[in-house]
Amino acid sequence: MSVAPDTDLRYMREALRLAAAAAARGDVPVGALVVQDGRITGTGFNTREAQADPTGHAEIVALREACRSAGRWRLDGATLYVTLEPCPMCAGALVNARIARLVYGAADPKAGAARSLFTLCDDPRLNHRMQVEPGLLAEPCAELLQRFFRDARARGRRDLSLRTSPAGGPA
Repeated sequence: MSVAPDTDLRYMREALRLAAAAAARGDVPVGALVVQDGRITGTGFNTREAQADPTGHAEIVALREACRSAGRWRLDGATLYVTLEPCPMCAGALVNARIARLVYGAADPKAGAARSLFTLCDDPRLNHRMQVEPGLLAEPCAELLQRFFRDARARGRRDLSLRTSPAGGPA
C-alpha cells in the first residue's frame, strides 16, 4: 500500500492536533485517526483520565468511531495514524480490526508493541499482519509528550510545596 509522503504528513499533523486536545483536557497527549478510502473515518485522543477508563487510549477511541462509521468491526484497507507507538492492547486491537497499515510518530521504549518491545502488528504467528511505518514526525510527537510530563512533574512539586511548612516539613 503506497501513500504519498505529503498525505502521511497531513494526517500525522492532524493526529498531533488531537494529541494536543488530550493534553488540554489533562490526559496524556496521544492522538490517533483512521483513514479509509482517502477519508478520515475515526478520530480519538487519550481519555483515560477524563473517563476513568483504562481502555481510553487514542487508538481504541479512533477504532471504535471508525467501526461505527463503517458499520462493521473489520477495517480492511484502513491506515491508523498515531502519535505514539501502540501498546500491546492497542496493537492487538489493530490486528483484530484488520488494519492494513500503521503509521506512528514517537517510539515507546517502555510499552511499544509495534517495534520497541514487541512486534505484534506484523508477527507472522498471528492471523493478520499490517505494514508498519515508524517515526513519522517523531520529534514533535515526542516533544509534546515530554513537555506534558515535565509540566506535570513541575505542577506536582508546586502542589507539594503548598503542603509543607516554611521550614520544609509537613504543614
